[in-house]
Amino acid sequence: MEDWRHGGFGLYLHWPFCASKCPYCDFNSHVAAEIDQSRWQNAYLSEIERVGNETQGRILNTVFFGGGTPSLMDPDLVAAIIEKIRATWPMSNDAEITLEANPGSVEAGRFRGYAEAGVNRVSMGIQALNDADLRRLGRLHSVAEARAAFDVARGAFDRVSFDLIYARQDQALAGWETELREALAMAVDHLSLYQLTIEDGTAFGARHAAGGLKGLPEDDLAADMYLKTQEILEEAGMPSYEVSNHAREGAESRHNLVYWRYGDYAGIGPGAHGRLTLNGRRVATETPRAPSAWLRQVETAGHGESPREPLTAADQASEYLMMCMRLTEGLDIERYAALAGQPLSEAAIDRLDEIGMVRRTGSRLVATREGRAVLNAVIRELMP
Repeated sequence: MEDWRHGGFGLYLHWPFCASKCPYCDFNSHVAAEIDQSRWQNAYLSEIERVGNETQGRILNTVFFGGGTPSLMDPDLVAAIIEKIRATWPMSNDAEITLEANPGSVEAGRFRGYAEAGVNRVSMGIQALNDADLRRLGRLHSVAEARAAFDVARGAFDRVSFDLIYARQDQALAGWETELREALAMAVDHLSLYQLTIEDGTAFGARHAAGGLKGLPEDDLAADMYLKTQEILEEAGMPSYEVSNHAREGAESRHNLVYWRYGDYAGIGPGAHGRLTLNGRRVATETPRAPSAWLRQVETAGHGESPREPLTAADQASEYLMMCMRLTEGLDIERYAALAGQPLSEAAIDRLDEIGMVRRTGSRLVATREGRAVLNAVIRELMP
């Protein structure tokens, strides 16, 4: 069995446009005054057909419209893309089709159209449940607008998730706990809870480098917020299945599990990445980040990809380790050894086990709650 089948096959489509650029965001997102959506439709359909020809016969498990802000797409554009996808690959009976959305009133007005197009799951970027912090994060919506949009989404989709960011400026542990309980009162079956990270190349990054981003929590407080998050969500029946993601049983994001279980996924759109196993070899794919460059390349060269990079056995084993250790279920020790051509270091596992960072469960290696709080250090210790 080819290794990718352990994780399945998904399709990621990147919509690169936003109404505004959030100061913390390092995703490939751009603000544009005008967007020719028919031109973009032709490019997406062309790329779906090209990748479909390379992966004929595979069952497609998941589709994810990410961005950027995909809820700025016309519902007719989303419908045309999904129709093309269904004509290109056989899809699993319970295929998950997710669209990321901002919780503004304009986007909420499109939700019914997305559902009619075939989207069956929405992931909303709410980010905070108080207006002062929403303004600090550069968000265009208010808490009231977010709650109203979330109610619209619940009426249109059976599965709705939303994101919050913690370890924000001047945020106290008690305030985060209150916000979590408010989120749980809203939640359907899934929450994504991310620690604020200051990335180079962002407005926050520049402000922080200049000493202007005040009130960020110390590492100990951020760690306490993470541990409190685990405690409260577990008590509420939404334990973490990945470092930052929580769900009721059976409601996990199946598309993201394709990544974390190291399956294959095609990436289409500006700045999209992919992993594909073709003719027995796994390759990494990527595309030009600039929307105009990607669009022009699709139209003139007949494809939107940069040169593909073959992945060595060591590359694949490292990627599998980094992705699967994020999961509560951990990694399969034997699968790692098959990818790497050598087993994980027993000495490293024993050292981490002694200090309570990992544990073995049958043939799996799992990071403990304490280990997931310092996961990068755990992974560095396990790397050959």
